[in-house]
Amino acid sequence: MEIVYEESFSKSLFKILTFISKDKKSSAVKFKNNLKEKIELLKLSPFMCRKSKYTDDKNYRDLIFKGYTTIYKIEENQIKILDIFKWEDRAQT
Repeated sequence: MEIVYEESFSKSLFKILTFISKDKKSSAVKFKNNLKEKIELLKLSPFMCRKSKYTDDKNYRDLIFKGYTTIYKIEENQIKILDIFKWEDRAQT
């Protein structure tokens, strides 16, 4: 199964990494690498994460990592990584 990163995810991740790197650049690199490892695990078991609480479709899933939620969609031959956000930020919008 192929993993596809949507532009909205990439933009949101960039903002998160920029924020983390203000404190410590190595922490931002570690966060990115560890998140990528978790996302790569989805190839083995796409349904391993909970059904998304933001939609009723069972193909949308929430990967929770260090307080951030990554929403992804399971399709026939690929996993689309759609967005990443801190749950507090999403609750305010």
